[in-house]
Amino acid sequence: MKKNYDVIVIGGGPAGSTAAAVLAMKGRSVLLLEKEKFPRYHIGESLIPYTYFTLERLGMLDKLQKSHFVRKYSVQFVRQAGDVSSPFYFTQNWDHPSSSTWQVVRSEFDEMLLNNAREKGVEALEEMTVKEPIRENGSVVGVRGIDQQGREFEVHAPVTIDASGRDGFTQVKNGWRIRDPKLNKIAVWTYYQGALRDPGIDEGATTVAYLPGKGWFWYIPWPNDMVSVGAVAESSYLYRDHVRDPEQVFQREVENNLWIKQHLAPGKVAAPYRATSEYSFRSKHCAMNGLVLVGDAFAFLDPVFSSGVMLALRSGELAGDAVDAALSAGDYSAAMFADYGNTLCYGIESMRKLVYAFYDPNFRFKELFNAYPHLHSRLTDCLTGDLFTDFDELFSRVAEFADVPAPVTHGQPLMETDGI
Repeated sequence: MKKNYDVIVIGGGPAGSTAAAVLAMKGRSVLLLEKEKFPRYHIGESLIPYTYFTLERLGMLDKLQKSHFVRKYSVQFVRQAGDVSSPFYFTQNWDHPSSSTWQVVRSEFDEMLLNNAREKGVEALEEMTVKEPIRENGSVVGVRGIDQQGREFEVHAPVTIDASGRDGFTQVKNGWRIRDPKLNKIAVWTYYQGALRDPGIDEGATTVAYLPGKGWFWYIPWPNDMVSVGAVAESSYLYRDHVRDPEQVFQREVENNLWIKQHLAPGKVAAPYRATSEYSFRSKHCAMNGLVLVGDAFAFLDPVFSSGVMLALRSGELAGDAVDAALSAGDYSAAMFADYGNTLCYGIESMRKLVYAFYDPNFRFKELFNAYPHLHSRLTDCLTGDLFTDFDELFSRVAEFADVPAPVTHGQPLMETDGI
């Protein structure tokens, strides 16, 4: 490890590996510091089509084509009684190679991305824990931390990218985490082996199966006859009657959706039950002088439409380009990352509006399409992750049937110099 780099990246998940690879491909010297040893477990396994374009830029498509990951062609919705909607086939909206994607094993997928960054020239070191930023004159100019043997280290760079995930290295240190006022959901989940799969190309579909009160199950086919399955709802619903044991909560909710019950019946639980607390948030700021936040270190929305990995990849790509421009200009001030923040927040807001509509008890996709059939393709654009386009008409019409939130005002760069 050298003492000086162009860029330091904290975290080797999809956002960090993407930002690091983009910068290395532009000839920048990049040090990536990951606190864990890969492969490591992570939830969030379903890709959506617009991940294709960032993965293509990174040179990942051939690797994914050769992988054993299950191909995903659609999303379908299931009512509590077991009635299944017509699937949203991505090819119906756009006949393009991006219209099929993958259900990934995140431990494998994330390691593939990290190794891809190494192939591009990134110096990626694992089991390296960053403890604090180094500040000079109101700007972050490096980091201090400890390695796997407890030895302290110090490295410098004009720009640091925080890709520390939900740990929120910068958010937590500065009290920047702002939770979404309505998306206060929790999840319980596990993995089954031998559960049912739909036939043909529907084998790899993501299924969203409804629970009472706008809760829902995800059902995501994996390789090796495995399925990722979990329940998401308000904590007041999942933890009712003082029951908090993840297994008890999960198995109770299986009885509340016939399709889930029938599909899991022939399978066996093949992993521990897990739970996560309320998780929807956005940072007060996306950047400050010498530092940029990406992926879950900046924001996490909601898993219902599987936007997490797409936003991580895209934010890493956008940040990589913005940091490269800052390096070329010799200007590492927060103002250099204003366009990055505006673009990323716009995309998050597009999906956030759709997520709010999904959870609105008065909203039904069918009613929207009956009234405005031409909007079916625009909604599919949003579902596939084409979030950085004009959705004004779509959400003005959705607002006739559901509560569509106003954009949040936070998420812009911190322009002051008193920073971290």
